[in-house]
Amino acid sequence: MADITLEQAQRVVEAALADARERGTAMNVAVVDAGTNLKAFGRMDGAWLGSIDIAIRKARTARFFDMPTGDLGQLSQPGGSLFNIEVSNGGLITFPGGLPLEVDGEVVGAIGVSGSTVENDHAVASAGVRAL
Repeated sequence: MADITLEQAQRVVEAALADARERGTAMNVAVVDAGTNLKAFGRMDGAWLGSIDIAIRKARTARFFDMPTGDLGQLSQPGGSLFNIEVSNGGLITFPGGLPLEVDGEVVGAIGVSGSTVENDHAVASAGVRAL
């Protein structure tokens, strides 16, 4: 199984943090490896403490299902086939801000971002993805 390297994970975190700075928002950024273990993390000064866990859970959720967390959230609405999935796997996050990380078409980990609106979280995570 392919896995993200430390250098790649740190590059993803730095790119996401740079994007968050440009947006003027304090973020927590987590990168997990292919096995959902925390590989790299950055917490900007003033970022919400509660968002540390959310960022990590977003990254883990995106890797568990190899899809954006917002997409999983759409599938888990009341009446949906995945309703209540967020209570599985020790707790998932099913709103935007978590994205799989791929190298040569293979998922090697995921990024999770928390600390602002879900729109900003997703955009900052996307900046991290582009750095890989």
